[in-house]
Amino acid sequence: MAELEVALIGAGGIARAHLPAWAALGARVRVYAPDGRAPALAREFGATSVGSLGEAIAGAHVVDVCTPTDTHREITLTAVAAGAHVLCEKPLALNATEAGDMADAAEAAGVRLYPGHVVRFFPAYARLRDLVAGGGLGRVAVARFTRTGRYPTWSGWFADPARSGGILTDQMIHDMDIARWLFGDVVRVHARQQGHLTAPAPEGAVATGTAVLTHAGGAITQVVGVWGPTATPFRTTFHVSGTGGTVQHDSRAHLDLRITGAASGGPADGIPAGDLGGFGDLGESPYLIQIREFAEAFAGGPEPRVSARDGVAAVRIAEAAAESARTGRTVELTAQATTVPTGGIDQ
Repeated sequence: MAELEVALIGAGGIARAHLPAWAALGARVRVYAPDGRAPALAREFGATSVGSLGEAIAGAHVVDVCTPTDTHREITLTAVAAGAHVLCEKPLALNATEAGDMADAAEAAGVRLYPGHVVRFFPAYARLRDLVAGGGLGRVAVARFTRTGRYPTWSGWFADPARSGGILTDQMIHDMDIARWLFGDVVRVHARQQGHLTAPAPEGAVATGTAVLTHAGGAITQVVGVWGPTATPFRTTFHVSGTGGTVQHDSRAHLDLRITGAASGGPADGIPAGDLGGFGDLGESPYLIQIREFAEAFAGGPEPRVSARDGVAAVRIAEAAAESARTGRTVELTAQATTVPTGGIDQ
């Protein structure tokens, strides 16, 4: 792989996950952050700190956008206009119109734009995709995904719906994307949210959200998100049932994906698939797996498992969920030209 010149924009928590991956791949990285944190982050990982967005982007092959969501569109369009490929952290934007503008601009410029939907790269979810796509669960009927962690009070913008979209868009979009990846387009959304939903959020704040997604093929997915008090441990779960069996995973309870029914060939089976912490149980950081796939594509290799249009579709679902939570009504969506995994809900 040719050495890449990467402009990393932002120096917060997600930048600290991306930068080691770029370093491991041998990229030359220059970091810019308007909050002044770039020099310390760059020193820690052997990167170069620069003083402006223009200086960071000039001559870059790739621009990695790790800034608050309300800044994604402007930075991405600036990078695309400069001829750079873009990795943009999820969600691509606060609404589907802006996300679509970003995808359209990248396509028109002949550069690649990939959203950072890293959960697709976590082993348990990748294995689940293989099971669904391979028909191992037969015709899937229902699925439930949960995601729990502490309220992100370390940065004030997370609690501001005008900047992050709140829990429905910032946190729950992970599992909305996974649901669409597994079961195809979403045509109906009903959602609710409660708790502390405005900025500023004090320590100890709590917010919860739930969304019920109806897929074009008939499957029903429930997505549940929790931002809890400071001591709340990070935890993800899923439970998926089809005519061929059931698969479930709990990142706190065990490191295996549990399969029962016909798909397992017996009462229970498992694969190593830990989803926590420093990734020691995973073998590799999912961020490294993700960025390596993207880097290979940026260098002319095969397309990765997530596209700009996937990112737009995920924002579209989250935007519908926010509208449903606001109005109390179900929101209908028009199905897009989505390919349902072979052996999945249409089998």
